[in-house]
Amino acid sequence: MPQRDGSYPRCDDDRAPTSPRPPDPARHGGAGRGGADRRLQRRLRRDRRAARRPDAAGTRHAGGPLDLVAWAGYAENGTNDPKVDWVTPFTKATGCKVYTKVADTSDSMVALMKTGRYDGVSASGDASLRLIYGGTVAPVNTGLLSSWDDIAKYLKNQPYNSAAGRMYGVPHGYGANMLMYRTDKITQRPTSWSVVWDKESPAAGHVVAYDSPIYIADAALYLKTHRPDLKITDVYELDDKQFDAAVDLLKKQRPNVNQYWANYLDELQSFKSGYNYAGTAWQVTANLAMTDKAPVATTIPDEGATGWSDTWMISSKAQHPTCMYKWMNWITMPKVQAEVAQWFGEAPANPKACRYTAKGFCSTYHVGDPEFYKRLAFWKTPVKNCGDDRGNKCVDYSRWAQAWTQIKG
Repeated sequence: MPQRDGSYPRCDDDRAPTSPRPPDPARHGGAGRGGADRRLQRRLRRDRRAARRPDAAGTRHAGGPLDLVAWAGYAENGTNDPKVDWVTPFTKATGCKVYTKVADTSDSMVALMKTGRYDGVSASGDASLRLIYGGTVAPVNTGLLSSWDDIAKYLKNQPYNSAAGRMYGVPHGYGANMLMYRTDKITQRPTSWSVVWDKESPAAGHVVAYDSPIYIADAALYLKTHRPDLKITDVYELDDKQFDAAVDLLKKQRPNVNQYWANYLDELQSFKSGYNYAGTAWQVTANLAMTDKAPVATTIPDEGATGWSDTWMISSKAQHPTCMYKWMNWITMPKVQAEVAQWFGEAPANPKACRYTAKGFCSTYHVGDPEFYKRLAFWKTPVKNCGDDRGNKCVDYSRWAQAWTQIKG
């Protein structure tokens, strides 16, 4: 089974065949950002012209290579499982041969895309704004996306995939960072994330947490409800006081954490063995655990949850834009969306995929449910501009990364 963090072996050759396998203008560098804003506007004008080029529309250059950076499991060619292959049919239909570099973290994705060697990337929200602000990716011409009208409206023009009113990519799939717990250790369904933060919790000493700076947002989410004096409105737009409170909570949690996971199969084994009692997990992890008869369940507590929504983005230096647009059209087709979603374990961005999924899959993943979506605080890159009257007083991602190193010790 594939995973978001790239646990499958990666090819040393960056061009190795696809690897087998979880705002307003101010927010996006608008008013208050001075020169940065002017540079962004220049890029937008340049990228609008690029999006209108015939080559981007796919009217020239049939076929060719396509170089992607992706999460493991997003570009399957049958190597991992002969029955799981949507890349080979894509190549046969378009003539575009896919080469994928599997990235294990969002930081890796950003670094790889900055080399200019890749045509596109399956970016999560904690990478996408860095790619946009850095001029690494270009806005897409949605008129060239055949399934654009079918993509769930609540996934479009979000703070993590758009800037200055322009979409930077096409939504791929999404999911929640659920609270998973062992029902033999915690017999009542937790209604609060306090089960992972409270030192007197029945899970104390057996808590599991996601190993990434973006997990700081989970602490902020808890404080948003339980520390109203902090006045947190967006868990990714934290000023110094709010940020310090979140970091302090994470440091207090540290003695109760027995595992920080990036590889969800590691978390799965720990839950199955009874080593973990409660913590952040993806639904696919719970499904696998329950398949193996482990006594686990998932819930979204009253405070809500963080989540991830991935977007296929095209490089501003794409050497093969025609093939990239063809890929974005292919990967959002209902049948292909169903294949990817069921293999990876996520909600497809195109609800029409439910026509092709197994019975019960779409209800389990809350596909096409805007109310479920509203309960999630989707990952986005923390930037200095708070997006409100605080101006440039928020803590940017570089400080989140520094703090995370200190938290883990």
